[in-house]
Amino acid sequence: MIKILFEDRADAGKKLADIMEEYKSTDTLILAIPRGGLIVGVEIARRFNLKIDLIIPRKIGAPFNPEMAVGAVTQDKTVILNCLLLDRLGLREEDLKDQITQEVKEIDRRMRLYRKSNHYPEYKQKNIILVDDGIATGYTVFASINSIKKIFNPDNVILAVPVAPFEIIEKLKSMVNIIKCLHIPEDFYAVGQFYKNFGQTSDQEVIDLMEEIAKIN
Repeated sequence: MIKILFEDRADAGKKLADIMEEYKSTDTLILAIPRGGLIVGVEIARRFNLKIDLIIPRKIGAPFNPEMAVGAVTQDKTVILNCLLLDRLGLREEDLKDQITQEVKEIDRRMRLYRKSNHYPEYKQKNIILVDDGIATGYTVFASINSIKKIFNPDNVILAVPVAPFEIIEKLKSMVNIIKCLHIPEDFYAVGQFYKNFGQTSDQEVIDLMEEIAKIN
């Protein structure tokens, strides 16, 4: 039987903040993956009075089945692909060109919708905390980490998530400086199985939170 760990994303964010006291510093920036990751990240930002912004990766679907994720892309066109899966499917990166273009356009739309701009301020923080509401395949997090390193050149990248599968955490250890994860199950099916309420976060919720953040940051 799967144990429910979190009431909702806000509860997960508060519990994650409980193990992040050392990041109570003005030289730390939170980058949240919307939509759900923003709700988690905001709780950490509120607790420690940290700046928070968004990084928006998108999964890349197979041409014949958009629901089958074969990788991810970010706004600076950083692409992460599952090469083993592509080989099994008989696909090359060139075959994904249209999907990647569409997802980059969607990222641009969301950057403008959520942030009112597709450009970042001149962030010069030493630490960047990447936050999501959980990790399943890891594609969007892998792409986000690579993008963060290219765009911001941070001294440290800290990954903070409520839950993620053991094998993905093992892969991520070499990509970031520190991982803060509340639950790392070996028996993992989906992020939502650990939440009592894991309903979809709406665009409007993200917009409202970003407007609130703009008044504080």
